[in-house]
Amino acid sequence: MIKNSEFIEKLRISGLRPTKQRLKICEVLFNREKTFHFTINDLAKIISDRLSEKISLATIYNTVHAFKNKGYLKEISINSDKSYFDTNTTDHHHFFDEDNSELIDCDKDNIDPINIKKNITGKKINSIEVLIKVASDNQTQN
Repeated sequence: MIKNSEFIEKLRISGLRPTKQRLKICEVLFNREKTFHFTINDLAKIISDRLSEKISLATIYNTVHAFKNKGYLKEISINSDKSYFDTNTTDHHHFFDEDNSELIDCDKDNIDPINIKKNITGKKINSIEVLIKVASDNQTQN
C-alpha cells in the first residue's frame, strides 16, 4: 500500500498543495492493486460514498487534470463529451462497452502490430493505442 508521503510527493510534483481532500483523492486513485478507469463524475461518486465529508467537483477535476498533466493518469476520450481516466499510464489498448459505459483493458498482445502507411509531415508517432467499442449483438438469429 502507498504511504501518505508518496501522495504528498505526487501532489507537490503536480503543483498542488497536499490538502486533506486531495490526499483522499490520491487514496482512491492510487491505493489499489488493479487498474482503475473512471470519469470525473464516477470518481466524485466513489469519494462521496467512501467519505463522510464532501469534496467539491472542482477540486476533483483540478486534481485529476493536474495528475494527468504530470503523467500520473492517462485520459482516454470516448467521444467529444466523454473522457475516462486510467491509472495505468503504460501504452495499452482498451475495449469500451457501450452498453455499460465501461472501459476495459485490452492487452497489446491481443492486437496484431498496426501498420501505419502515412504519417503527418514533420511529426513522429509517439504511441499507438486502439479503442475498440463494443455493444451487445441484439440481432435475432434464425
